[in-house]
Amino acid sequence: MTMTREPTRHRVVVLALTGLLPFELGIPHRIFGRAKDAEGRHLYEIVTCALAPGPVRTDADFAVDVEHGPEALATADTVVVPASYELGPVYEEGRLTEDLAAALAHIRPGTRMVSICTGGYVLAAAGYLDGRTATTHWSSAEHFQRLFPSVRVDADVLFIDDGDVLTSAGVAAGIDLCLHIVRRDHGTAVANEVARRTVVPPHRDGGQAQYIHRPIPEPQLATTTSARAWALGRLHEPIQLRDMAEQESMSVRTFTRRFREEVGVSPGQWLTQQRVERARHLLESTELTVDQVAKDAGFGTAQSMRQHLQSALGVPPTVYRRTFRARTGDGG
Repeated sequence: MTMTREPTRHRVVVLALTGLLPFELGIPHRIFGRAKDAEGRHLYEIVTCALAPGPVRTDADFAVDVEHGPEALATADTVVVPASYELGPVYEEGRLTEDLAAALAHIRPGTRMVSICTGGYVLAAAGYLDGRTATTHWSSAEHFQRLFPSVRVDADVLFIDDGDVLTSAGVAAGIDLCLHIVRRDHGTAVANEVARRTVVPPHRDGGQAQYIHRPIPEPQLATTTSARAWALGRLHEPIQLRDMAEQESMSVRTFTRRFREEVGVSPGQWLTQQRVERARHLLESTELTVDQVAKDAGFGTAQSMRQHLQSALGVPPTVYRRTFRARTGDGG
């Protein structure tokens, strides 16, 4: 009798630092811990470690007792560094402490590195972000850029995927990033199921620019919500900016300004994002030809869709479909 070998689970090691935010510490466990294949098998193993085993003080009125020390980092396929309010020299001087440097030295070359919020300071101080684009909480972006001039800081996005190094904006953006990683590893269907179980949107529109403090608009001013809903129901059709503006009875100029204030990107960028998500879903879940997917997603031609998916995902439609349809069939 031939036995089916259970696939090795991807190991995520979360580094708990003194002064951590309990909410952020729980994000990787919640998101990766709920990811399962078609047979109900967990796709990730999540381990928490600290600079030394034992209690780790949080920013709340309790500590967390961490069983594993820094040696666990040597076993990681992905390392996640949540934010801490007590980073000391890391935050003040961009310099790792001796114990933190020693801990990070356990990480194997090629390990995927992920930061949540100001956890990015640790990655930057360790040199992981040199010459790369990264993000952090919008309120820390200017300080981050001054401290680490070799890093290109983008404070307008929820997260940045730079291949083997990924960074997120503040706090809840860690959910967006972890869902993105699940989507990247195992496809939209798995990520959407995790999002449903977590009761969060599988993909949030816009970036953190929409959360930056601005003067409160006048109460009587309308939003662009109806226009977005209208467009989502017609992604397969040509949609002009003036058509969306008409849904809110606004001029194109006013609508464009209001849209960017609310969503964080232009209407055109938002439409492209939604069409890319639609194309991904169709490529994963249907047998439609690439030409038909391009039409149904609103790209018009397969060539146009190839260009947009290559730009957004780094792969053409056929490669994306082959990758994620295969993972769906073999359980991850």
